Amino acid sequence: MVRHAILQLKPEKGRIGRNLEHLQQALLGLRDEGVDVAVVPEAYPTGYFLQGGVRELALEAAELEDRLGRWHAAHYREPLDLVIGFYERDGGSYYNAAAYLELGGRGLVHLHRKIFLPTYGVFDEERFLDRGHELASFATRFGRAALLICEDFWHTVTATTVALQGAEIIYVPSASPARGFGGDAPANVERWATLARAVSGEHGLYVALASLVGSEAGKLMSGGSLIAGPEGEVLARAPEFEEAVLLADVDPGRIPPVRYDNPMLADLKAGLPLLFPELRRLVEEL
Repeated sequence: MVRHAILQLKPEKGRIGRNLEHLQQALLGLRDEGVDVAVVPEAYPTGYFLQGGVRELALEAAELEDRLGRWHAAHYREPLDLVIGFYERDGGSYYNAAAYLELGGRGLVHLHRKIFLPTYGVFDEERFLDRGHELASFATRFGRAALLICEDFWHTVTATTVALQGAEIIYVPSASPARGFGGDAPANVERWATLARAVSGEHGLYVALASLVGSEAGKLMSGGSLIAGPEGEVLARAPEFEEAVLLADVDPGRIPPVRYDNPMLADLKAGLPLLFPELRRLVEEL
């Protein structure tokens, strides 16, 4: 079993030091819980709605790794894997990024830069950020994983791609403003749950969603973080609109028998060459 903690946290806009301290306090509270992997939402160190403030508040990946690594060395004996969303500065480029860090071990294991930048409604990402261009699964201490950030996950082709690359769990840092209040939960929260169940059930893998809470720029972040299992079931779900720590055990050993009984991914691999001509034609027409 791999114990996961989804940290559904509320950042203070632009207060990087305070937000990292808040994260560190939450991690200290987990030292006796046997947590192997902690997952933190999109853009947590600064808050999500920064617009032009990204230029002055974005962090280099190495800087974030160093700050969290030095803190971990002072407070932990065992390694701790951490998934964290942040605004990244790389030279003169700025990205909405997520890092997989093995604190007390290899350090930065993988960096994903958000591919789909929403620029509609209340969102304005592409005005201030560069688009990522790479999508890859990667090896962790506990198996193969992948990172997708918020809207990346809403385009199911991304999850299909990393599943074909061998991902057994997809980590999804998110910042999702609440909308649609006619049901028991906001419509976006229910949509996230529907997507997580569909992706995990189709590909026989786990999905771990960590969503921001709090109020930013007049928008209320919804929360509703969750972990979905390889049969398309929600294993654990956090409440909306409040900070929470969601603990759940992930069993990679469940994946092979689930995929044997429901070989959707194997069928996709077998049929994918039949789709290549049409996919190539569509790309050429873009």
